[in-house]
Amino acid sequence: MLKRYILAPVLMLLLIAPARADEGWQAGVAKQNITPDGAMWMAGYGSRDHPSEGKLTDLWAKALVLQDTSGNQVVLITLDLVGIDRELAMAITDQIQSVHQLDRSQIAICCSHTHTGPALKKNLAPLHYLIVDSDQQQKIEAYEERLQHQILAAVDDAFAHRQPAELSWGSGTATFATNRRENRPEGNVPQWRREGTLKGPVDHDVPVLAVRDRQGKLISVVFGYACHATVLGVYSWSGDYPGFACAALEASHPDSIALFWAGCGADQNPLPRRTVELAKHYGRRLATAVETVLMTIQMQPLAPKLKSSFREIDLPLGTLPSREQIEANSRSKNKWEAARATMLLEKLDRGESLAQTYPYAVGSWTLGDDIDMVFLGGEVVIDYALRLKSELRGQQSWIAGYANDVMAYIPSRRVLQEGGYEGGSSMVYYGLPAHWSPEVERHIVDEVHRQLADSGSE
Repeated sequence: MLKRYILAPVLMLLLIAPARADEGWQAGVAKQNITPDGAMWMAGYGSRDHPSEGKLTDLWAKALVLQDTSGNQVVLITLDLVGIDRELAMAITDQIQSVHQLDRSQIAICCSHTHTGPALKKNLAPLHYLIVDSDQQQKIEAYEERLQHQILAAVDDAFAHRQPAELSWGSGTATFATNRRENRPEGNVPQWRREGTLKGPVDHDVPVLAVRDRQGKLISVVFGYACHATVLGVYSWSGDYPGFACAALEASHPDSIALFWAGCGADQNPLPRRTVELAKHYGRRLATAVETVLMTIQMQPLAPKLKSSFREIDLPLGTLPSREQIEANSRSKNKWEAARATMLLEKLDRGESLAQTYPYAVGSWTLGDDIDMVFLGGEVVIDYALRLKSELRGQQSWIAGYANDVMAYIPSRRVLQEGGYEGGSSMVYYGLPAHWSPEVERHIVDEVHRQLADSGSE
């Protein structure tokens, strides 16, 4: 249970009370350093066999608060983490809702999906469940407690620093994301790129939201890209290419804070990869794409209007395994399969049943009259972004994955039918008991349309 820090009564009133609405936007932004203090277990790769060793970059929790002329507010939180689980997300959002008098739809938590950040208790749990010792488990738990305080502090600070602002949007392009299902890393990606023969669907859009004060100075920039943050597999803390992109933008715009959200890049990799130089290179390319929008494109102003929606839908799984099947899997030579099976058996032994559905988080905001921002949980494949953009507003539809709860890969119907890692075997590493039903794409897309229709943006 998180023990909330106590704020002085006057400061608490300042944090809770809405800033005075005038003719325009109010915006506040803040960040907290969430780099672990010492060595601990890292997330992202099953091949990890020892704790971290130093750092390349710091890791950050960032918060942006927006308020329209009617007093409607939203809070965007970005984290340099591979993902968070539903329980942790609920603990964080419950506290924010209580302190700032918000409802759940007004809060979105987006993870960069860096694979060089710390492990958390329940995200990708089979990767470390049977491996880490009690000392490392205590460090993970202590880090998670500290992380919650730091996220809440960033949000409080963002609320406290609200000021009149102008918002505008644009869209750029970056081309280093590659469909990894169609272009294997061991292949000759540089040659295929040169020849124009890379295969498979991609989304190279770079959505950009600029937040400026009334004097025109940039105070924050929010941007997204659909690509795994897997350039690096080192044992040093790092925000990977998104972290380098944010650092470059903040260096170019002193006193501003850059927030990155990961798009539907579950089947997209930065290729080639595996060197620090490439991570920095891709970060510079992404930052340049954002700078191109900020400096050379006539960005479109956003009217100071906000609408928000959020719902957990019952996302169906396929056929559940029997206890006998799970017991057999617990003896598997595959240590991650054995770890998942052990976790499932412990659940059954507590008298709990395996659920046929998962409470899947879908959120959406409409900014002004122009932008629909959709927040999808899990590692979402590119098909969702391409389909939703085609059915909604094109480049004015911003589709984030890795949002609010990263519980599994989210394959499209096509990817499920094709099989492979994103459509099947990846479920082992997240601990869910079965593959998804072929109907998951329909359920998710229908919910997005329902929310945006209710908001009046369709």
